[in-house]
Amino acid sequence: MAGKDLYPLTFMPLLKEVIWGGQAIRPFKGLEADNRKIGESWEISHVDDNYSIVATGSLEGKSLDELITLYGERLVGRSVLDRFGRRFPLLIKFIDARDYLSIQVHPDDELGMKRHNSFGKTEMWYVINATQGAKLYSGFSLQSSPEDYVRRVAEGTIVEALAEYEVQPGNVFFLPAGRVHAIGAGCFIAEIQQTSNITYRIYDYDRTDASGNKRELHTELAKDAIDYRLQDDYRTAYTPHVDEAVELVSCRYFETNLLDLNQPIVRDWATLDSFVIYICMEGKVTLQDASGYEVSLHQGQSVLVPAENELVKLMPQGGCKLLETYIPADK
Repeated sequence: MAGKDLYPLTFMPLLKEVIWGGQAIRPFKGLEADNRKIGESWEISHVDDNYSIVATGSLEGKSLDELITLYGERLVGRSVLDRFGRRFPLLIKFIDARDYLSIQVHPDDELGMKRHNSFGKTEMWYVINATQGAKLYSGFSLQSSPEDYVRRVAEGTIVEALAEYEVQPGNVFFLPAGRVHAIGAGCFIAEIQQTSNITYRIYDYDRTDASGNKRELHTELAKDAIDYRLQDDYRTAYTPHVDEAVELVSCRYFETNLLDLNQPIVRDWATLDSFVIYICMEGKVTLQDASGYEVSLHQGQSVLVPAENELVKLMPQGGCKLLETYIPADK
């Protein structure tokens, strides 16, 4: 049972102002709207220089880094600590893209460690909202190769070789390391990813900054990181069900379920050796841990439930939608 000094933790969001951002994140999270272009809200982060800070309770003001030092396996789980050391393994974000983001790819763990002494980046997207006609890119639509990729980047035709999807709320995309991808204008998504800030930029639509300079491309680095295998469909299919966990993604870095709740539900974590994160996508919910501690979440909020906690009771207030994610046993 969870100790009284460690409880389900909420954090202050890290809002990122960027040129391609919009105004949807602040109202989505229940924050007062302003005219800043907020492209990302980092909900739970252990990226260097971007540590999340606890928002409420007796641990208010402490960073996620301090918590790992203080609580170790009680917070993250023994197996998680063994695999990832003192680096919290997941980064949780909301992304609001008002313009097309660059075409990019991320290295896997082996290449990330070799080149950057860092884990690679496998991630997933859940589409929260999208303007009519909003699109994103995931994977290749044409068989490619390192040589073909380099040629297309030089010619500015790489986009023509990518699989393009018009998106709607509820769409899911799994993006293992090596998959070429880009978020399009009008996409509002939740992103769950490995804690890594390594991105290889492949193409940026020949855009220039105020000084007329193009952004740096990582053509050669990306060439060896790309998975060139062709798939028929890069979307993640799932069948929605109310009041039960629906698996969206299961990989060695995270498992993610969708919970569309109208009734209370108990989630038993007695045999799971990992923290559990809940991201509230819609509505309101009260979460009660094994010791009876309660925390209320509304749309746009996330909570980190410590690994030592054995179960949670989720009590929706008129209905809610949650993403639930954790680290599975090493596969």
